[in-house]
Formats: sequence, C-alpha cells, structure tokens
Amino acid sequence: MSDGRVIRELRDQLAAAGLHGSFLVRDLSTGEEIGIDPDAEFPVASLVKLPLAIAVLTRISEGIIDGSTMIDIEPGQLTGGGLRGLGRFRHPARIAVDDLLYLSVAVSDNTATDALFDLVPPPEVDHVLREAGIAGIAVRHRTEELTDTPAQRLGARDVHLAQSLAIGSRTAGGGHAIPQLDMSHANTGSGRAFTDLLEALWVPARLPAGVAAQTRELLGENLNRHRLTPDFSSDASKWSSKTGTMLNLRHEVGVVEHDDGSAFAVAALTESRVPAAIQPAAEAVMGQVARALHDQLRDR
Repeated sequence: MSDGRVIRELRDQLAAAGLHGSFLVRDLSTGEEIGIDPDAEFPVASLVKLPLAIAVLTRISEGIIDGSTMIDIEPGQLTGGGLRGLGRFRHPARIAVDDLLYLSVAVSDNTATDALFDLVPPPEVDHVLREAGIAGIAVRHRTEELTDTPAQRLGARDVHLAQSLAIGSRTAGGGHAIPQLDMSHANTGSGRAFTDLLEALWVPARLPAGVAAQTRELLGENLNRHRLTPDFSSDASKWSSKTGTMLNLRHEVGVVEHDDGSAFAVAALTESRVPAAIQPAAEAVMGQVARALHDQLRDR
C-alpha cells in the first residue's frame, strides 16, 4: 500500500478516536521517515523532562554540577508534585541529583523535576539545546505550572468541564484561555523536533557520548508503559521512551531497537476532542497509528 493511502487511513483512524496530532517515525540508520503533520506544534507537558535531563547531564559532564550532590526536599516545599514520587512524601528527604534524574524521567516526578530546574533553569535548558543544534523545542517554564490547571481547581467530579475548556478555548493563532495550553507561554515542540532530539541521543554526534548514553538509560527505565509500549515492546525489541500528559494532551516519544540491529525513533503528540480524562481507546489508537507508520517505513 502506498504511503499516501496509509496516511489517509490513519488520519481517519485518529479522527474516529477524537484525536489529531503530530506523528513521525524515522529510521535511525537511513534517515528515511514517514509521518502525519510532523511539524505541527503542541504544548509538550512532561516531555519537557527529556531536554531537562539532557541539560543537567551536560552540566554534570562539564563539571558544573556534581551528580552526587544531595538536595534537601521538604514536604510541600515544591509545588507540582502531584500523586507520584516525592509528591506523596510526608517527611523531609535528601536525594542525590543523579537520583532526581531517575525520578524525573522514569517516574515523571514533578517535584524531582522542579528540583532539577532549580539547578538548570528553563532558559539554560533552551541554551543547551541550541548549543547542540537541536531546534523546535521551547522550554519556558517549570513543571509546577502543569498542575495548576482547571482540572486541579475543579476536582475529579468536574473533570469533564476542565476538559471541555481545554478543547474549546484555543484561538486560531495558538492562544488559549488556559496558560499551559497557550503556544506563546507553554513548553512546546513538534513530532519532528522530538524525533531530532531522539536521533541526537541514539546517533550522538551533537551531544557528548556519555550524556547520550545516560539519557538513553533513563528512557529505558520509564515506568509509564500504558501508551505506545504495548505496540513496540517485545522479546525481540526494546522500547525506551518518555510520556507527557496534561488535560486533553497525550504524548509519547521514544526509540524502538530491534534484535536485527535496526532502530526507529517514534514521536506521537496528540490532542483529544473528547471531554474525558481517562480514554484507554485513544491511548490504544495512538499506539496503533505509530506502529502502522513504523511498519510502513520498515517494509519499504
């Protein structure tokens, strides 16, 4: 089947699930790729933790930060902890920078992430990306802002109202009534930008080899495995990734490495038109569409 026909059918599949998004799959050996609106930009939610990890590891490699430095975390000291990791701690803790990196990337712990942003603020993360020649990702704010949304203020019973506001309040120019979804305020990126970032990690010409290797290891330890993992992880392949979720946004970017030596970078950034927080069918469609693009590219 031709690429054009496959893409048309996958667009229809996304629309039927109430989704639209930015998808790109790239063969890391040949550079060949296939995608659906790969240059469309979205607020990236927790995907921002990937460039942050790269920036922190870069500063460690330069000797500016010591990965063994202990950071004091007080309960309630940092906002944005949510229900994961340090956000549930009741007592003070001392945690090394290296371990905060694990919590931020593998567990998607917002409190650990903001402790790292204290060491490498958003403008400096942006600077590290630019120095490495990686364009298209804007890092503008810490993760504490990601939890101060209508979903948190309205509560679980009215989550559909928060979702409806997220769906219906975007302007043609990318503005939004919710700051975290406003393209001029949010951390943003596209499927292509994150694919470029993944390529820089797996084909490390732009990033120090040690930084790339440590980041790949963190992505391989990701504990959030409900989205694209079922379509890419098997006995004959390894899936390393980072997810991002906020209001009606559902993202995942990663690399699948097959036993035959081939490797493909995969980016799936989506926005839902369905006013519900829990959408397992949408998660499944994301994986199916990404896998279909991968298979089309691999079978060329």
